Amino acid sequence: MIPTTDAGSLRQASIGALLFDMDGVIYRGNAAIPGAAALIANLQAHQIPFLFLTNNATLTAAQFQAKLAILGIYVDQAAVFTSSMATAAWLSRQAPPGAPVLVVGEAGLRQPVLAAGLTVVTDWRQAAWVAVGLDREATWSSLRDAALAIRAGARFVATNSDATLPSEEGELPGAGALVAFLRTATGVEPTVVGKPQVAMFEQALARLGIIPAQAIMVGDRVETDIVGGQAAGLRTIGVLSGVSSAAAFAQAVPPPTWVFDSVAEINLALFE
Repeated sequence: MIPTTDAGSLRQASIGALLFDMDGVIYRGNAAIPGAAALIANLQAHQIPFLFLTNNATLTAAQFQAKLAILGIYVDQAAVFTSSMATAAWLSRQAPPGAPVLVVGEAGLRQPVLAAGLTVVTDWRQAAWVAVGLDREATWSSLRDAALAIRAGARFVATNSDATLPSEEGELPGAGALVAFLRTATGVEPTVVGKPQVAMFEQALARLGIIPAQAIMVGDRVETDIVGGQAAGLRTIGVLSGVSSAAAFAQAVPPPTWVFDSVAEINLALFE
């Protein structure tokens, strides 16, 4: 089955809400994908619900909101749901209040963990949990401490396992690179919370108050956005502005429902 690029079929589809990956879909690094601002403005004007659903755990919802505003995309903080937020929610259900968590990650992970009522510790000997996301300031020492904590019995949880992160310069090492380091160093498989895990999609749909059949996931990665969206019961759109190629989308089993060059084509299909 080859995914369709027929704009008419998308225009005629019943759409209750759109979920968007961000890196490679809405922007690359600090540059907006052409057409992204226009699409979001049109969705707002037509009162079509949407949610940014990103595995990028480096920024808080407020920081993502500010970044989008710089790119000409104006949304509420509630429009952003990150893998770190999903991970913190998962931890709050698994761990007792105040449980000590060693975090390998940036403010985007530390703040949701704290907001979930858990304690962020820096001494690996105190950690009952190790939470790992992309950390662009990670050092051998911070990874050593995480490995020691996991080997001592702390449970290992990861925001996501994305190997790379799209940027203007090309694909950069992602959270999955750090996760792989610790997996190799400890022999322990982490619990991954972000895409393609169904739990993150379920949390997103609950925020929107809709059922899977009403939503469409828009993403640039077969292995996370498309596979995860399909597993959660959503229709999917693959875009060619990020990581996966047209061939990769076509070879996926099953492929996404639609494939477009970018969100600019989605905007044309839906509104022009």
